[in-house]
Amino acid sequence: MFIVCIDVMKELIYQNESAAINKAVFEVHKRLGVGLQEVLYQEALALEFEYQGIPFEREKRFNVYYRGQRLHNSYYADFLCYNKIIVELKSVSVLIDQHKAQLRNYLGIAGMRLGLLYNFNDLYMRPVRVLNANMSDCQMEDFRDD
Repeated sequence: MFIVCIDVMKELIYQNESAAINKAVFEVHKRLGVGLQEVLYQEALALEFEYQGIPFEREKRFNVYYRGQRLHNSYYADFLCYNKIIVELKSVSVLIDQHKAQLRNYLGIAGMRLGLLYNFNDLYMRPVRVLNANMSDCQMEDFRDD
């Protein structure tokens, strides 16, 4: 037997906010194209968020704890939008599972439910929604391997 966390509301969690973020990201992608450094997309996206009136914090710092002690180093999210969605940007040849796992860990550190991952090096960019499986809104179901 194993337990899998299924988010039955996946498309509904922060749907309006996600759509607004996607619109801004796609605008930057359309205007700058592919192949630039991640930092350039971050800078342009901050301007686009401002232009579109999307509340955000750039390089939002989150403290990391180990066995109850705060570590000296912190995690910095590329963006925290609407004070509840972590937005992570990449400019890599291909997104891999490690990128998604990393964002899932970031969500746990920050205590957030939803992260959006974008690869600006993809000609046909598609947002990747990453959910924090440890949040209480997650429906737990038992699946038996019979």
